[in-house]
Amino acid sequence: MRVLIYGTGTMGRGISQIFAQNNHKVFLYNPNLESSKRALVNLENGFDKLVTKGKLSNEDKNNFLNNIEIIDSLQKAIDVDLAIEAVSENMEIKKAKFIEMDQFINSKAILATNTSSLSITELALVTKRPDKVVGMHFFNPAPIMELVELIKGMTTSTETIEFAQNLSKELGKNPVLVEEAPGFIVNRMLIPMINEAVSIYSEGVATIEDIDTAMKSGANHPIGPLALADLIGLDVCLNIMDILHTEFGLDKYTAHPLLRKMVRANKLGRKTKEGFYKY
Repeated sequence: MRVLIYGTGTMGRGISQIFAQNNHKVFLYNPNLESSKRALVNLENGFDKLVTKGKLSNEDKNNFLNNIEIIDSLQKAIDVDLAIEAVSENMEIKKAKFIEMDQFINSKAILATNTSSLSITELALVTKRPDKVVGMHFFNPAPIMELVELIKGMTTSTETIEFAQNLSKELGKNPVLVEEAPGFIVNRMLIPMINEAVSIYSEGVATIEDIDTAMKSGANHPIGPLALADLIGLDVCLNIMDILHTEFGLDKYTAHPLLRKMVRANKLGRKTKEGFYKY
């Protein structure tokens, strides 16, 4: 299969790796060519680490890298079977990318978004193929996490959902089907939990470390909610909380002021080297 990945951030790179490792041809695209080049270097470094750990042979590493091609124009991906958008979690930005993909990618291709909370239907309706638009929400780190949320918009066809479901399984993922709703399944539960952990810390009930320890030892979570917030990105957490609040109009989805303040201070977690923890 030939796949376009539009976006070279953490998720774009991770999704590219998944497809490359499953012997699909990947076209990696960012309007900023230098970003694409950096992403490829990052992917190569990641494969080198796997080789060093004995989890990957040099031959496989080279084969996987050969499956990834940087392109400087969407027209070079016109014949792909699938295009996956993995850019910022912003509806207007995503709409612009979908309009681009719809214009340049052949009309038979499926268009997917890796959105973690936004409306699939709203994205679909800016294209001329709303029946072929689907949500494929991979989780970070994408090569490791097994779950893929498959989100059906109001216009998504049964054939498109079946395609995404079969593909996810072929990639070694565990897909769950979701009727479009704000936050889907995981983030509708997870992000409010993180927001509540922020509240507990803000009230001085417990330290950051003890809040995380409590959930790891008491609820068997592999990572505490505040460490997880740092991994996800506090800006992403805030954005999802705001989407939930806007869509549902319920007070329980109100982002905590401390979360908003930390985002304003650019303390976003791992990507800025400081969030609830320092890195």
